[in-house]
Amino acid sequence: MIPKLEEQAVLPSMAQSEIHAGFPSPATDYMTRAIDLNKELVKHPAATFYGRVVGDSMIDAGVDEGDILVIDRALDAQDGDMAVCFIDGEFALKYLRFRPDGLSLHPANDRYPVIEVSEGSDFMMWGVVTYIIKKVK
Repeated sequence: MIPKLEEQAVLPSMAQSEIHAGFPSPATDYMTRAIDLNKELVKHPAATFYGRVVGDSMIDAGVDEGDILVIDRALDAQDGDMAVCFIDGEFALKYLRFRPDGLSLHPANDRYPVIEVSEGSDFMMWGVVTYIIKKVK
């Protein structure tokens, strides 16, 4: 349902050294030929998907509508992970909270309720979010 992006033939260049957010460094003049985001961001290619965020339930975590998620289905979910879950017929992006008595899905926006996953819920933990790609302009 969430399609994997195709690799593009033309790839942008990547700096060989770190990019400092303070004063510029004279060593950043050296560039490699290209960066392949699939190689940089994807550990499990057959189990990794991209999805675009719709809504604002995770806005306090810095996740905005239109952001692109890198979702790894091969990872075991841990308490506190941001994950894409399928619950009662819909996909939802939430923080996972494992408790002795069950699982709850937590938004990062006080306007939305915590979702308690009950035995009767149609629930599947679909994948763990490993990266968030943001548009800044």
